[in-house]
Amino acid sequence: MNLRTLIFTNNACYKANRTIAPKGIMVHSTGANNPWLRRYVGPDDGLLGKNRHNNHWNQYRPDGRQVCVHCFIGKLADGSIATYQTLPWNHRGWHAGGSANDTHIGFEICEDGLTDASYFNAVYKEALELCVHLCKQYGLNGKNIICHSEGYKLGVASNHADVMHWFPRHGKNMETFRADVEKALAEGDTTTQTGMPPEAYDTYTVIKGESLWKIAVAKLGRGDRYPEIMKMNGLTRSTIFPGQKLKIPR
Repeated sequence: MNLRTLIFTNNACYKANRTIAPKGIMVHSTGANNPWLRRYVGPDDGLLGKNRHNNHWNQYRPDGRQVCVHCFIGKLADGSIATYQTLPWNHRGWHAGGSANDTHIGFEICEDGLTDASYFNAVYKEALELCVHLCKQYGLNGKNIICHSEGYKLGVASNHADVMHWFPRHGKNMETFRADVEKALAEGDTTTQTGMPPEAYDTYTVIKGESLWKIAVAKLGRGDRYPEIMKMNGLTRSTIFPGQKLKIPR
């Protein structure tokens, strides 16, 4: 998984500053033929590429809507696949259109034309690895993962078809996805976002008022070592947020 961070600090959802204790994960897909992350994630960090329409979701009400998810999966400017975290994981998102906002981390997979098997397999793998990461972090399992359409049937989300209009075209569904998550958890996969073994770092939760410099002083002994924290977490900016989980080098 190529996990990066660009928090939507301009979105009304982030400004609402409400938190949750995650009890599940909801899988969404965007419903539009545009696999490029820059359509939704911005501004350009040097990897995303420029959104010439400037209609990304890091604005107060994107397209006039009250909407925000915890992350997006899709293509970078170079065509590679990445995941961008856009809200702290314990922040209450606006993704389900129902009570699942109070309980579930929600992420969007950028759709293409729905027929490209290579793209589907790449984003499916990325979504799988994201869910395994979140399950480990919050003590969840495959049974705690649903898609938007399943959320509607359960009465906790609005009436959307995603992702069951897409996954079955490639021989997958939410049952196979949950089974794949369970398999990965059972196998105890030790790879992380950066491909480093878990013993190479400690996990730290950011407290209000902290900076990377202050954390580096406290954890690494010198403030000028903060770039090591940025590199390990795939950060391109030094801005951090309360509740954000950081990997700290040992």
